[in-house]
Amino acid sequence: MIVTTAQLFKHAYGKYAIGAYNINNAEQAMGLFKGAIDSQAPFIIQISKGARSYTDKRMLEAIIRAAGDIFPDAIFAVHLDHGDEATCYDCIDSGFFSSVMIDASHDPFEKNVEITKRVVERAHAKGISVEAELGMLGGVEEDIVVEEGHSCLTDPAEAEEFVKQTGCDSLACAIGTSHGAFKFKGKQSLHFDVLEKIKARMNGFPLVMHGSSSVPQDEVARINAAGGTIAGSMGVDVNEYLPAAKLGVTKINIDTDGRLVWTRVHREFFRDKPAEFDFRPPGKIFIVEYAKFIASRNVLLGSAGQLADLRASLTK
Repeated sequence: MIVTTAQLFKHAYGKYAIGAYNINNAEQAMGLFKGAIDSQAPFIIQISKGARSYTDKRMLEAIIRAAGDIFPDAIFAVHLDHGDEATCYDCIDSGFFSSVMIDASHDPFEKNVEITKRVVERAHAKGISVEAELGMLGGVEEDIVVEEGHSCLTDPAEAEEFVKQTGCDSLACAIGTSHGAFKFKGKQSLHFDVLEKIKARMNGFPLVMHGSSSVPQDEVARINAAGGTIAGSMGVDVNEYLPAAKLGVTKINIDTDGRLVWTRVHREFFRDKPAEFDFRPPGKIFIVEYAKFIASRNVLLGSAGQLADLRASLTK
């Protein structure tokens, strides 16, 4: 069942966070749906501009529709990740997306408000939720590169004013995370002080945490042992997911970790079977491994076991 992120957030707020997972192909879709059903958790499918052009946007939409038929008990939103204005309109008009993200965070505050407000008006006319972003995360996300020195935390007062002016349904805040596999150096962690100040001003309003992969060191070690050269990577402490959820973070984006699982499975498979050339055996292994990963993250997010109660709330 495809629902809006606003519907998911209404149930989750202050109790748990919903995992938002990026997918690009059939194997990721199957693993994601299986893991969500195994853990009885709602979820958000994130589709980036890069994913839409990887094969063809119609192909990816068809894969998701098929997965929804294969797993009829699943409850999820289909969300555009880091969209520009034109891509947001394309997704809104497609009739497939239940949520879009307009990322105008690189523009000045007034311009960000102007762009976001236009997208909100267009999306709300069709019952679609809108996520916006204020503040800039460092790191690399698709074709967006923000140097560490240019990243900036979200200002709580600006966040409150931004939401009032735009009418967006959720807000991605910069609270210290970054995109990619190199999020932290040393023992830094999330800026809970910023979250607390935002919640104090906007209690009840859903917040979003981008760049929230944990970059498991065991996955990195196995990748490197199988020929990889990933060094110095460090992610978000998974024990900070639920405390963030208690402060209003209802959506937590996890993409890099899924790529690490894919890379580990395929590197190890072809290292151990160098004569093999059939891509289906490692693909099947990945589906199982990714499903396990999704289920484990849903437990840490607090969304595991929430499916039945969510379904009941949606029928009231």
